[in-house]
Amino acid sequence: MLNVNEYFNSTVKSISFTSATGPASVGVMSAGEYTFSTASAEIMHIISGNAEVKLSDSSAWQTVSAGEHFNVAANSSFVIKLTGDTAYLCEYI
Repeated sequence: MLNVNEYFNSTVKSISFTSATGPASVGVMSAGEYTFSTASAEIMHIISGNAEVKLSDSSAWQTVSAGEHFNVAANSSFVIKLTGDTAYLCEYI
């Protein structure tokens, strides 16, 4: 079953689903800066665009471009900065 979610005044939209490997979501984020909290560990794939990401356990920003991913620990958070619309796939592990 598909579930549509909107966050941050509809500037982030996602569709959650169950893939062959487990729960996931795919979506688009508008330009801006967002802080997300996690319950489970995540692998966040950038499909198009690019992002600057700072994980809660780091003071350093990392650049993640289309075709790349970053890992987020369970029960943590991350800040993501986008200069343009960016598509993603998030796998919950």
